[in-house]
Amino acid sequence: MNTPPLQLPPLSLYVHIPWCIKKCPYCDFNSHTSNAIPEDAYINRLLQDLQQDSHWVAGRKLHSIFFGGGTPSLFSPKSIERIITSAEKLIGFEENIEITLEANPGTFEQEKFTGFFQAGANRLSIGIQSFKASHLKRLGRIHSSSEAIGSIEIANKAGFDNINIDLMHGLSQQTVPEASDDIRQAISLGPQHISWYQLTIEPNTVFYRQPPPLPVDDILADIQDEGMSLLKRNGYHQYEVSAFSKEKKQSAHNKNYWSFGDYIGIGAGAHGKFTDTQNHQILRRQKTRKPEDYLNTSANDSGDDGLIKAPSYKQTITETAELPLEFLMNALRLNDGVPKTFFEYYTGLPLAVLEQQLNPLIKQGLIEPLDTQIKTTVLGQRFLNTILTQLLT
Repeated sequence: MNTPPLQLPPLSLYVHIPWCIKKCPYCDFNSHTSNAIPEDAYINRLLQDLQQDSHWVAGRKLHSIFFGGGTPSLFSPKSIERIITSAEKLIGFEENIEITLEANPGTFEQEKFTGFFQAGANRLSIGIQSFKASHLKRLGRIHSSSEAIGSIEIANKAGFDNINIDLMHGLSQQTVPEASDDIRQAISLGPQHISWYQLTIEPNTVFYRQPPPLPVDDILADIQDEGMSLLKRNGYHQYEVSAFSKEKKQSAHNKNYWSFGDYIGIGAGAHGKFTDTQNHQILRRQKTRKPEDYLNTSANDSGDDGLIKAPSYKQTITETAELPLEFLMNALRLNDGVPKTFFEYYTGLPLAVLEQQLNPLIKQGLIEPLDTQIKTTVLGQRFLNTILTQLLT
């Protein structure tokens, strides 16, 4: 079986800012509360981190940048601008690069929206989660419904014309009408993108240790059906399991993840993926997780020349046998899938390897025949977990 040449996919940058004012009880991200955030020191460390990973750029320019967390909007526009300017100088930007910054809708962060836009961010992702006060309280959110509504207006005035709203459903004690009202409120604000996803209970969270009562399956199904219908009727196209957008407003950054693209990950606990064409392999990197360890600038971190070393990381090579599943776990999230040529280009494996795994699912009507795209059928979209379970066994 011939091995196709491994090709370089698009390259993105993820910047992790790990601090929050308050840790939400459902959150399993690498986020931490602190009374004194070492902002300048952290930005300096991020720039050392970026320099360290620039080895993997291989002549590419950045396709997208995403500031996630934590709460990136806790940082100043000046700090965000330092990262954007340094990334452009060190790596370069593709034309029409998408630069997303996650923000909370609280008044403190709203005051910075104009500064973030002027700093170079051109897409804002606002973590609203719900517009109902009782649900915000149960979720541990620190903003009000009126602040959530006002944040969109302020973002528009700041210059943003590409705004995402994060909404959760399947919340404790949530009814179908309440979930539908959240979507109607979000739609009325006119965002270009809505991320609408079900609350899941993750390990290492308060909700995992003290599970809240969640809606039963029948109510969850009704919420899903009603929500999908509302979004579709109002011009939001579902292009991924939990992502809905207006025309030409899909998230370029997330689509690069799902299409098996490469990405540099800088910041405490950040993940990166790199294509090593020279050695025909896919590498994964994870930076040291605790912010205090990431920031450590003790003598032990200094090289022989006395200069501070970049943050430590753990690197792994993805085994060849794991590549087909890893590729499919991402690509099948997209409703339109990905071109079948991507599999050979970005894994360096022949399509025949994938066909062996997908043929039984094609016969079950869950995967489309591999003519041009690798994608689920309409039935397969509804039973994506079933597909992934079969692929894992």
